[in-house]
Amino acid sequence: MSTAKAGRLLIADDDPNLLAAYVLFFEPYGYTIQTATDGQGAFVAYCAGRPDIVMLDIQMPHMDGRAVAREIRRINGISSPLLLAVTALCAPADRVESLMAGFDEHFVKPAQLPAILAAMVSHTII
Repeated sequence: MSTAKAGRLLIADDDPNLLAAYVLFFEPYGYTIQTATDGQGAFVAYCAGRPDIVMLDIQMPHMDGRAVAREIRRINGISSPLLLAVTALCAPADRVESLMAGFDEHFVKPAQLPAILAAMVSHTII
């Protein structure tokens, strides 16, 4: 299934197995995917490629996902890209903290990938 709004997707997670699973799931939908295994690498990749959607784990080495989200919002403002947190942090306060850091959505692992895809598809790429 291809989506009309598929675009460039950056996925960052320090678990290589999850990263590979995400790529396998989202690639058939037409996304051009770039990956990173830590927060600093994710921010560098974002600055180099300016993807439409950024999916970040929160607890990563070198720079956590919330710090990456804040930096992306700082250089871009509130509009694009769509920022998605996919994390093991599941307390209500964790969700609030993610949204305050600039994420548009906060998904808890094990994440329901169809729900993440639905959030991506509903986002209008500008």
